[in-house]
Amino acid sequence: MRLILLGPPGAGKGTQAQHLVAKYGIVQLSTGDMLRAAVKAGTPLGRKVEGIMASGALCPDDVVVSIVEDRIAQPDARKGFILDGFPRTVPQAEALDRMLAKHGITLDGVIELRVDEQALLKRIENRIAEMQKRGEPLRPDDNPDVLHRRLTAYREQTAPLIAYYRRHGMLRSIDGMAPIADVAVAIENALTGAPAEPESGSKPASDSASKVARRSPAKTAVQALKSRIGKKSKAHAAADRRKPAGTAGKRAASKAKSKPKTKSAVKAKATRRRR
Repeated sequence: MRLILLGPPGAGKGTQAQHLVAKYGIVQLSTGDMLRAAVKAGTPLGRKVEGIMASGALCPDDVVVSIVEDRIAQPDARKGFILDGFPRTVPQAEALDRMLAKHGITLDGVIELRVDEQALLKRIENRIAEMQKRGEPLRPDDNPDVLHRRLTAYREQTAPLIAYYRRHGMLRSIDGMAPIADVAVAIENALTGAPAEPESGSKPASDSASKVARRSPAKTAVQALKSRIGKKSKAHAAADRRKPAGTAGKRAASKAKSKPKTKSAVKAKATRRRR
């Protein structure tokens, strides 16, 4: 299984990715984690992106695509992976498509975690306060100013990915403000056959239409035939009721004339002639 998780910072992508990793035995590929590890290790890449990450800006596309390509080539990613934090822009998504196609890899879906931005800010602030209370070190981008810049960057650069993947029929949208367990269940349902979110302007199928779509073709065809026969019978009955009474009387008289005469009727007619 190969998935992308979309959503603004603090939407819970990392938490849900961990659940999917445990359930399906796949690996989580967080570009943020990989870049932070490079910074901590002091690699040339880490030194290159350290200042960029501290400011809350996005890293250059070629750098991120390169690090993702190297990571998915590793043995533990062959069974599947979840991309968390990448792609962040439509050009990155297009570069990812080209890179995956080069390796003969296709995505199974894109999960969007929808959240309320104000509630999200409060959630992040609470998380920072709890980490400080426990004495845990904060990441360089864990402060309100950087968070605001990251949310602005998400709206301007990452949100267009929603339309991009919707056009490709791959998007599944989930309410990210629900409890963690409920979000996990919704993601599971989306991955096990729920229809992709329709493009803007299209109408979602009704419940009855969805039920019909799930029936077997043979059963549906038989039911359709019975329905047509029933409609024809009702149509004939309605037509007879609409016909004028005179027409019905003429039809009855015509039927009576066409009946063969009985022997009694023949004898009675002969008696009248002799008289």
